[in-house]
Amino acid sequence: MLEAILAPLIHFVTETIGGYGVPAVFVLMLLESMGILIPSEAISPFAGYLVSEGRMTLTAAVAAGVLGNLVGSWVAYFIGLWGGRELWFRYGKYVGVRAHHLDIAEGWFDKYGEFTVFVSRCLPVVRTFISFPAGTARMNFAKFSVYTFLGCVPWVFALTYLGYVLGENWERIGDFLHYLDYAVALAFIVAVVYLFWRWRRSRSAA
Repeated sequence: MLEAILAPLIHFVTETIGGYGVPAVFVLMLLESMGILIPSEAISPFAGYLVSEGRMTLTAAVAAGVLGNLVGSWVAYFIGLWGGRELWFRYGKYVGVRAHHLDIAEGWFDKYGEFTVFVSRCLPVVRTFISFPAGTARMNFAKFSVYTFLGCVPWVFALTYLGYVLGENWERIGDFLHYLDYAVALAFIVAVVYLFWRWRRSRSAA
């Protein structure tokens, strides 16, 4: 079932990027970051493959992906800020999104706070939808933008570079993504422990 859904999406991604190059990477990543069902796990690796073929540079592919994610996140942020959950629930179904996607992102944001915006950019599902609860919670826009940008860079670079290394076998990147999930989860746990340690230390010094 999942493959039947993903196959035409991946075909659409490859045809669009193959035909329009770097601008297509930007637009597709923008749409993905708005919550539309277009997987970055196909966009950036295929861009990396084109880099290996000499059809675009690594810098251009990564920059287009990061900027697309950032701009798309801004759109999602302001949808959350101005429209809230009601707007998303009303129109999200038309782009393949269901309520549980937003519930997951909101749960992460409520539990871990603003720092989630940075960490979640490297996590499947959550990364796409975290901008909505950030907007709904009226998170400081400048801080949101910085966290989003810094979180997008390692994700986009890793996917693009792996696509470059794998070349024609770029679709195999799915086999490596669960290892990336483990690494990000471990980094998140370490960051939470560190922040908790600093908080306890500051309270003891007060």
